[in-house]
Amino acid sequence: MYSLGPEASESYGGAGSDINRKLARLAALKAERSSWDNHWLQIAQYQFPRAGRFLTSDTNEGKKKNQHVYDNTAIFAVRTLAAGMMSGVTSPARPWFRLGLADRDLMEFAPVKQWLHDTGEIMRQVFAASNTYNTLHSCYEELGAFGTWADVVLPDFDNVIHHYPMTIGEYYLAHDYRGKIDTLAREMKMTVGQMVGQFGKNNCSQAVRNLYDRGAYDVWVDVVHLIEPRRNRDLRKRDGRNMPVASCYFEPGKEAWDKYLSESGFQRFPVLAPRWVVTGNDVYGRSPGMEALGDVKQLQYEQTRKAQAIEYQVNPPLQVPTAYKDAAQSRLPGGVMYVDAMSPGGGVRSAFEVNLRLDFLLESIRDTRDRIRQAYYADLFLMLQSQPANGRMTATEVAERHEEKLLMLGPVLERIHNELLSPLIDITFERCLEANILPPAPPEIQGVDLDIEFISVLAQAQRAVAVNGMERLVGTAVSLAGVRPEILDKVNFDQVIDDLSNAFGVNPALIVSDEDAAKVRAARAQAIQAQQAAAAAPTMVDTAKVASDINTDQLRDVMGMLQGYSSPSPAMVQ
Repeated sequence: MYSLGPEASESYGGAGSDINRKLARLAALKAERSSWDNHWLQIAQYQFPRAGRFLTSDTNEGKKKNQHVYDNTAIFAVRTLAAGMMSGVTSPARPWFRLGLADRDLMEFAPVKQWLHDTGEIMRQVFAASNTYNTLHSCYEELGAFGTWADVVLPDFDNVIHHYPMTIGEYYLAHDYRGKIDTLAREMKMTVGQMVGQFGKNNCSQAVRNLYDRGAYDVWVDVVHLIEPRRNRDLRKRDGRNMPVASCYFEPGKEAWDKYLSESGFQRFPVLAPRWVVTGNDVYGRSPGMEALGDVKQLQYEQTRKAQAIEYQVNPPLQVPTAYKDAAQSRLPGGVMYVDAMSPGGGVRSAFEVNLRLDFLLESIRDTRDRIRQAYYADLFLMLQSQPANGRMTATEVAERHEEKLLMLGPVLERIHNELLSPLIDITFERCLEANILPPAPPEIQGVDLDIEFISVLAQAQRAVAVNGMERLVGTAVSLAGVRPEILDKVNFDQVIDDLSNAFGVNPALIVSDEDAAKVRAARAQAIQAQQAAAAAPTMVDTAKVASDINTDQLRDVMGMLQGYSSPSPAMVQ
């Protein structure tokens, strides 16, 4: 259903004409992206040297790419941002999402709650077994530096899913009328061996087949991959060539225009293409790297000037008599020069006095570094490390500062949830269903749409205000109970526990359901009643014994006297 399909197709009036149309769209996408290329290239040169593929010839290039970097503050800032986002949003060490339902009452049903938890655990195991977390780390690096990232998620027999991430410059994007990315094109290079292995020898061009027959398996060949909505399809068919999303591989050479390397399709757009921040109707996003680029360039310039100033002071230019023209070695440290002091211009001296003030330059460098770190939120993720050594803060102050800074990532976090993590979870859930590795769903949720709740550290920080409100409410109620104990009747502690467990992402198996809690309380009440009855039993026996010893005649006389109807009997007188 989701296979790439090695066979070519002659749909839409012949594959050749269709490939020409796809090449025309590729040219249009390339022209639309061209205004971004120079900006991305500068970011790559100064902040992320090993990223970016703006020419297909850049593939597998190991040449030095950090010639523009004299101060690596920006490189470390990118690294810090990626690590902070990884641990704060999608940490492999703790749950960062949870499946839910729009019907909250149905979610409280124990079998449903347990199924949602178990399904989420299986999906997290799939992420751990595949290359998901390695790919997400690359995602956060590219998002921080360039503002846009792209990745294709395809089915995998061994690990359910497999990611094929791309770096900036090697893909082109387009979005629909809602601003949602729905098209990806990329120009890439594949070796002859890779092409024959993926598409089959008969689907490759004659040039590739000839290279394969000669054993030239490692020769690189240009390949275009286009994933886009299929605008013409037969709705009565459900094969790969009639699915809503088309996926086509082809060679851009003239002799290959009459045949696809592969034509297939997907039910769902298999591309993850998050943006850091989007302005208006832009296709590509803005990034911290764009905001920091001016400061990064300034920092490199200041570092070169600082090195030049130090060099002037350590090794200043000299004014030397012509007689010493050939005594260069003698002017090195440890060398001996014989100078005629009686000569008016004799001796060796500096060409001019060098006494530069570096403190102003160093202060400017520190200020520039701080601005770069702030642009990349490094001060946020390294907040505790950046505190003074003798600084003293309470745990509450630390938590409040942490939450205050995390709120700055709120808009970005929402976009990452919507454009990266939610589609990833949807795709993974469908792949797990196809692989038949999920537990049977309870009949109560058949046909019910699933919701995704994010419970990562950063996501919980966004909801910390609500949690703090509940904690303050409970604390205040307990304090007031010392004056008026009946005030606790106003607090539904069962609901407080349920809400806190949802906010903290606690395993639902640790929280007893309302029905089971009611049964436990009823049993406890019965046990207390039984204990009270058992404790009261000896008193009742003693009372019965005393009652049996009462003289009924005397009791009758007493009652009569109290009523004024009789006088004491002889027995009572005695």
